[in-house]
Amino acid sequence: MTQTQQPELLYLSKRDIVELGGDHSNLYVAAIERALTLHAEKNFVQPLKPYLRSQGADGHIADRIIAMPAHIGNPGISGLKWVGSKHDNPKKRGLERASALVILNDPETNYPVAVMEGSLISGMRTAAVTVVASKHLAKPGFTHVTSIGCGVIAKMQLFSMIEQFPQIKTIHLYDVFPEAAVKLSKAIRQKAPEVEVECCDTVEAAVKQGEVVITCTVADKPYIPYAWIQKGAFISNVSIMDVHKEVYLQADKVVVDDWEQSNREKKVINQLVLEGRFSREQLHAELGEIVVGRKPGRERDDEIILLNPMGMAIEDIACAEQIYREAVKKQIGTKLSLY
Repeated sequence: MTQTQQPELLYLSKRDIVELGGDHSNLYVAAIERALTLHAEKNFVQPLKPYLRSQGADGHIADRIIAMPAHIGNPGISGLKWVGSKHDNPKKRGLERASALVILNDPETNYPVAVMEGSLISGMRTAAVTVVASKHLAKPGFTHVTSIGCGVIAKMQLFSMIEQFPQIKTIHLYDVFPEAAVKLSKAIRQKAPEVEVECCDTVEAAVKQGEVVITCTVADKPYIPYAWIQKGAFISNVSIMDVHKEVYLQADKVVVDDWEQSNREKKVINQLVLEGRFSREQLHAELGEIVVGRKPGRERDDEIILLNPMGMAIEDIACAEQIYREAVKKQIGTKLSLY
């Protein structure tokens, strides 16, 4: 921004983001690999994200608004994801569970340069984390993927996995609401008719069949025991609270995206740390360390590997920056005067 320019910012709706390729995994996978590399190189600033819970400790675990600020690169870009969630939005209000905005700021002036719809970015970057992690932590040539939970996040996860791993043959689905699994199965068959889809009657049956298991629920307590997990499985524990403590203690490798972000808010890892049963030293790696080759990923076909991805602001900002650069290049979006 020069001295003669009036401050303005670019607004990007969800429709704009889709037009820029934001409904496909390629953009996000590249951005997440960059973000994880910057994380491993410590080339970022990322304060611990605060949780705003208007109902206090009595509310549902998924009822919160989170502020996620970060700066990436040098000079790079700064930004904030402001994401709100209510677990009963779909059933009670006919809305998606979560909504979000992403704001980007020019690091030279700290003025905002973009505001964009963030729920698509948030969901797709989460799916891209599973994709990137699967490249390093899943068994080579895996063909069976399980999703526990069959909502919007699960759809993004599975569509991204199908796009990035053409060897996938079968997807196993389970949801406490069977109609959600049926709906998602139809969407998968429409996108990838060559992929077989099975709606499982029990969560146990679904977990046991997954070489890659992805949790996409709003569970507030663990329900997946170690005994259900097949040898060689990779678990992307996206919804964080689904896996019993014993899995963290018995898995061959436990990986997180960021240790400080993971060890808080009384999530399962934090509970184990407070109980004196888990520590930073017992952690195998942060995911970025594996991406850059500093730590090994999967080393044997029979390893059970658990990823606990809390979600990092640098991931959202890296993806949003890529979308913003494309929007400027292609002149997509609505310019708004700040004054």
